[in-house]
Amino acid sequence: MAGSSTVCVTGAGGFIASWLVKLLLARGYTVHGTVRDLSDKKSAHLKRLESAAERLRIFKADLLDYDAMAAAVVGCQGVFHVATPVPSEKLTDPELQMLAPAVTGTTNVLRAASAAGVQRVVVVSSIVAVEINPKGWPEGKIRDESCWSDEEFCRNNNVLLVLQIWYAVAKIISEEAALEYGRQTGLDVVSVNPGLVFGPMLQPTVNASSQFLIYLLKGGPDKVRNKLWHVVDVRDLAEALLLVYEVPGASGRHICAPHVISVRELLDLLKSKYPDYPCITRENICDRDHPAPMTSEKLTKLGWSCRPLEETIADAIGFCQRAGFLGDADGEAPCRFPPLFNKI
Repeated sequence: MAGSSTVCVTGAGGFIASWLVKLLLARGYTVHGTVRDLSDKKSAHLKRLESAAERLRIFKADLLDYDAMAAAVVGCQGVFHVATPVPSEKLTDPELQMLAPAVTGTTNVLRAASAAGVQRVVVVSSIVAVEINPKGWPEGKIRDESCWSDEEFCRNNNVLLVLQIWYAVAKIISEEAALEYGRQTGLDVVSVNPGLVFGPMLQPTVNASSQFLIYLLKGGPDKVRNKLWHVVDVRDLAEALLLVYEVPGASGRHICAPHVISVRELLDLLKSKYPDYPCITRENICDRDHPAPMTSEKLTKLGWSCRPLEETIADAIGFCQRAGFLGDADGEAPCRFPPLFNKI
């Protein structure tokens, strides 16, 4: 799995995948990046990356289109499955709109990888597949890769068809399906479960986790739960994904969530570092129980390390300031907190 080989990155234009593509190009890989839209607006930032002209090919490929995905994977020794299908419309049939696409999309990527003789597939999952009411897990015990969120609990507590909880269900079943596919077929499949991902952006549009920080600084009408968040820098996550691809002994799941901070603690940090912003009020933060912490020790034993949380936040906010995302435009609608993060 040397840096001179060719790998495919699904959803290449997204927040995490863009940094992964940048890292892969810097390490000498040739990259096949899949996007749903070939317009310059969606992929221009990828084309501007160093060495992109020589070693980046962009493919239009929807996860649900096996033939298109197979064409993107041809000639690749590795695949990084980063993309996650999330419907933009209101959910009326979660099985059809959310769960089937998540599993079918992942299965299409794995089938294409098998057909192409790929050496290893790295699947990006989430800690939502680890931390939500796991069955039989002792209260207070540090959660590791053997801990799985309770799919049945998520389904039964989602009678209102909330997109955000169905996202968690989709992550649980698609990661399980990917690892099971590897066991049944012999394809080398590993997964990475990142926490809340902060850091500077490469893509032109604000992603949900960046909007998380923007909302805390600008304030708005939405309540925020005082959840204990596990955080990772997007650049460190890209390094983790490449590490589990390159290290022969990597196997199974890998939690990537090194920093732990509550919303109140994060707000206090932001107010001390950025006193000129209004920030949300402490009254807008609702108390809630904190889950047990989790460990990223499995990754660190492979040689992974991460930067300090304060550096990550400073770089993320510095980028948002330079890009104008923290300014007030005339007639601008009130800033809103991403609803995904109040439901998981």
